[in-house]
Formats: sequence, structure tokens, C-alpha cells
Amino acid sequence: MTASAMKRMGPLLALALAGAAPAAALESGELGALLAQCAACHGSDGVAKDVEIPNLKGQHDRYIVEQLRNFRSGKRKSAEMHHESRHLTDEEIEALAQYFSQMPH
Repeated sequence: MTASAMKRMGPLLALALAGAAPAAALESGELGALLAQCAACHGSDGVAKDVEIPNLKGQHDRYIVEQLRNFRSGKRKSAEMHHESRHLTDEEIEALAQYFSQMPH
């Protein structure tokens, strides 16, 4: 991860680690790496720059969990999201969902 990406992720990591049980179960470096992957398309603030890519900021955690599991299994079709989600553990999916759902609108 570049220094610039780490600088942008600082506030994201702080929010993610602020008392969040699933997020806290992951090492901060693990969560930071996952968030950096998401930020590449969904924006470092959870708001995508492309109208074709959904915003994750403030999305319901259960919705994110369900969709990531569907992408991972192939039930929901998206080559990019299947590739990004195929190695995610349930714990990582829960942590990401909690993180994005707790971002203020």
C-alpha cells in the first residue's frame, strides 16, 4: 500500500477500530488492506466516483454481508466482485459490512 493510500485510510481505520467487535477481531493491518482494496473502486470515503459502482457508505450491514457472500459464491454475478470476494472469510465480510454501515451519511 502506498504512503498516500495509508494516509487516506487513517480516518477509515480509526472509525473501523472504534469499538467495532467484528472489525476489532481483525488485525488493523488486515482490515486496512481489505479497505484499500474496496477503496480502489468504492472510494476511500465509501462513495464511488463512478455512477456504475455502488456507494458503500452508510449501507446496511446485513445487506453488505449478503451481497459479499453472494458475490463470493457466484450467486450474484460480477467478475470483478467475485474475484475480490472469493478469498474473504466470513469474519472479514462481517468486519467490512460493519465498517461501511457505521460511516455517517
